[in-house]
Amino acid sequence: MNMIRYQPWGLMHRLHHDLDRMLDRQWRDEDETASPVSDWLPAVDIREEDRQFVLRADIPGVDPKNIEVTMEKGVLTLRGERHADMDTHDQAYRRVERASGSFYRRFSLPDTADSDRITAKSKLGVLEVIIPKHAEIQPKKIAIQVA
Repeated sequence: MNMIRYQPWGLMHRLHHDLDRMLDRQWRDEDETASPVSDWLPAVDIREEDRQFVLRADIPGVDPKNIEVTMEKGVLTLRGERHADMDTHDQAYRRVERASGSFYRRFSLPDTADSDRITAKSKLGVLEVIIPKHAEIQPKKIAIQVA
């Protein structure tokens, strides 16, 4: 027997979101500032290890050329776009659940993060960002001079 999670308002929320996106695209000005920041949000896991932080984002179907990872003032930003691979004019889709469009996620990093050595790689639809930590500064013993 399959277990299904009951969400009584889920369909209404989905309908509201879809209508907002449809109407926004229909009446959007040429000015890009009128568009929403993000059309969808990738799921992200962040793990802290002894020497680094590891961030993994699920971005299936996104070409790594369409992903931008930036670090500025202690904030890591993931930005990209997934293009829809369907042609709605030729096909009559019965159901469309896969999101397309742009995504935008920001994460504040702790002071221990070393922004100069951040690396990112994409494999099988998962973006992995490695954020090394600064080497811990050991306490320095100060010798006392006798006067």
